[in-house]
Amino acid sequence: MKLKITFLLAFALVVSACTNKKTQKEDMDTTNKKIAAATPNDMFLLVGTYTSDEGSKGIYVYKLDTETGQADSLSMAEAVNPSYLAVSPNEEFVYSVSESGEGNSTASAFAFDKKRGVLKLLNSSNTKGTGPCYIETDNAGKTVVTANYGGGNISLFQTKDDGTLFPVNLVIDFEGSGPDKDRQNNPHLHSVRFSPDGRFLFAADLGTDKIYRFDAIGSVFEGQPPVSQGSLKEFSTPAGAGPRHFDFHPGGKYFYVLGELSGDVIVYDYDEGDLKEKQVIATDSVEGSRGSADIHASPDGRFLYASNRLKDDGVAIFSINPDDGTLTKVGYQPTGKHPRNFVITPNGKLLLVASRDDNKIQVFSIDNQTGLLTDLHQDISISKPVCLKFASM
Repeated sequence: MKLKITFLLAFALVVSACTNKKTQKEDMDTTNKKIAAATPNDMFLLVGTYTSDEGSKGIYVYKLDTETGQADSLSMAEAVNPSYLAVSPNEEFVYSVSESGEGNSTASAFAFDKKRGVLKLLNSSNTKGTGPCYIETDNAGKTVVTANYGGGNISLFQTKDDGTLFPVNLVIDFEGSGPDKDRQNNPHLHSVRFSPDGRFLFAADLGTDKIYRFDAIGSVFEGQPPVSQGSLKEFSTPAGAGPRHFDFHPGGKYFYVLGELSGDVIVYDYDEGDLKEKQVIATDSVEGSRGSADIHASPDGRFLYASNRLKDDGVAIFSINPDDGTLTKVGYQPTGKHPRNFVITPNGKLLLVASRDDNKIQVFSIDNQTGLLTDLHQDISISKPVCLKFASM
């Protein structure tokens, strides 16, 4: 009797293994067909998520029609709290943070097989700073930088030719505080970006109401820091603003900062890396929401969008004065709960919102005359989406 049970169990395991292999092959065949059927309107959509709750397992890849907003699921790569992503300039690699605590905070490199729509983990490296929440690459794809919210610092890595990360070769710590005793007792670096021309590295510090700027070093040898620490220059935002994310105007003359705590957009003239404040404008009418999240200018430079969470969840819509870059509020689009991050398609036709607490990505069309948004009801269901990035197909 025991021999019979053992035989049946072994047979069941063999059948199960064969079935799993068949299912995986069928899934990949389906994915390959979706990619083969792609049109010039289609792009890869990469989604970073929080994995602390059951449901999400890492980074998800979709095919998105940038005309209709229809999306098809392609693949998933397991990762822990990949809350922010960066695509290398050649789109061969994807870099992700692992937003975790002491000892577990890392930056990870993935190879991106665009023929199959699949990400493959290459390696991970400790950021030496807790709570990394933003990641960026330089224009050459040779430097990767993370902003570490809990650590109050930024970490810089060099990349190898195969896309893998060297161990962190520079950690820059900051000091200071702001007037908000609950949120600004210490530095909290929340975003970091290179200027479009690659000459400078900018970082936003929510904890000190500062924007930091460093000179970037264009060509470095192995182990050489990719920025000059001695070149540090600081720009102040209004007290209590809590600068979170920022964006450069496509025309190169203006710089927009979103204050998470104040709910304001601060407009600066941008000239050869220098910032001169010229306007402060509220994103919504709800005082004390303290939850503004993301900011992006439209590709044509005519409109600016900023998301708000916690109260009156939605996206504020501004027109941009072509003569001086100042803003005029023209609308407000309600969204799902906690619109932490959003992205605009390169053709300027769609705006996608990662509504974290409603477990979905919403797809809106953009009116190219008014900048206003219309829900296309093409929601993508996914657990805890918090970062959206595009890559060409």
